[in-house]
Amino acid sequence: MSQADHKCCGVIEEARARRIQASKPQPWIARKFAVGLTILIVGYSSYVYAARFCRDMIVKSSSALGNQATGIAFLVVFGLLLFLMSWCYLMVIITSPGHARQYTQTTTRPGYDHIDRSPTLNSTDVLGTSYELMSPTPNTFHPPTHEPAKKHHPQSSVGSGKSKTVASQFSAAASSVAKLEQSSHSHSSTRGPEETRATDVEAPESPHIPDTTTLTTHANPYQPGPPLAPPTFMRRPTTTPVLLPEYRYCNRCQIVKPSRAHHCRACGTCILKYDHHCPWIGQCVGAFNQKFFVNFLQWATVFCFWTFSTLLSLNVKQRASAAPDLDPQQIVVIALAGFFGIFSSLILSSQLHLVLLNQTTVESLSYRSMRDREQALLSQMYKWYHFRAKRRTSKQWDSEWGRIGIEGNLWWLGSTRANWVAVMGKNVWWWFLPIGRHLDDGLNYPMNPRFDSAGRWRKRKEWPSDLQ
Repeated sequence: MSQADHKCCGVIEEARARRIQASKPQPWIARKFAVGLTILIVGYSSYVYAARFCRDMIVKSSSALGNQATGIAFLVVFGLLLFLMSWCYLMVIITSPGHARQYTQTTTRPGYDHIDRSPTLNSTDVLGTSYELMSPTPNTFHPPTHEPAKKHHPQSSVGSGKSKTVASQFSAAASSVAKLEQSSHSHSSTRGPEETRATDVEAPESPHIPDTTTLTTHANPYQPGPPLAPPTFMRRPTTTPVLLPEYRYCNRCQIVKPSRAHHCRACGTCILKYDHHCPWIGQCVGAFNQKFFVNFLQWATVFCFWTFSTLLSLNVKQRASAAPDLDPQQIVVIALAGFFGIFSSLILSSQLHLVLLNQTTVESLSYRSMRDREQALLSQMYKWYHFRAKRRTSKQWDSEWGRIGIEGNLWWLGSTRANWVAVMGKNVWWWFLPIGRHLDDGLNYPMNPRFDSAGRWRKRKEWPSDLQ
């Protein structure tokens, strides 16, 4: 085997190994590492806040940054927030997001019938048209011109020979067609009515022999034609039938995914109502734990900002007067609390926005991509400073189709409150505490009636009459 063959085989083996590795989930220790790191950060911050910050004020230490009442009040509030955040975190890491394999059965890809593609020596299996019946294609790149005859040259003799060859091919094709038609008529005259009909079906059609005398001529073959019509700009939503089983099949899990389910490469399986894979909880956010994830973000944001504000305020206040040196561990906790407070608040705002729209992170990316394409289209239609024209065109498209991500959302339930209740529950206590249960089964979701049964967005004139 040559060196090139060895290199080719090595590339194939490497690609196969990557494909197999991509289909496997990440190691358990890699998926749960951030969970242990989170527990260590919370434990260390709790130690510094309670044992070094609040305790000094309660016991009236010389390094205390406040009085005894302040220390007790801060410790009580901190303990309550720590309990609520830990409770929500425990619920979100022990609650499965919902694995699609547990609710569906493995199957082959729907919509593809088995076709026997084994080779055969039977000549009737070879489809096509005989060479004699194929009509020659004229060379339109050099169209014929009607010019007066010139003197005989060697080059012209070559051209005349080519023209004679083409004419002989035309005559041969015409004679073969005539023979076939004559033979078909003779057979049909000696056979019965049924055989005559069969012969008429099987007889090949006469080839189309172009008439070279009717070809249009141009003095310049590169002369431009009439100007093209101006492009039509309009909103073009995707026409992919996303709800059909053919488009919901997962090749890795070999299942037809339920609606809103997607495959997670980190977990190596399909997740019901997949939102995203969060390393801080060691698993995905899905149909069954999204509510607990939102509860955790609520209390984590409050916990971090409470820790950050109380530590920072007292340290800054005491530094203005004669006070002991700064505690470096409190400075570390201030930095950690500020960082994770901002981080948690950003994720919380994103999750609240998606819940009110009844979208997942994956689904929101498709709507964002559609908005970006529409903005690029408007930039082609107008100059950058034509803001009113762009806004007017966008409103015109909205009046024709509806708003992207709202009326154009496949899972829009009609109002933000209905979307909120579908995820967080009807009881107000469920909105803030990790209690209650999800209202759906993770498999079936009510669909926006502005879409057809295959999941394609329809124009406003095609909506139900009560929605127009």
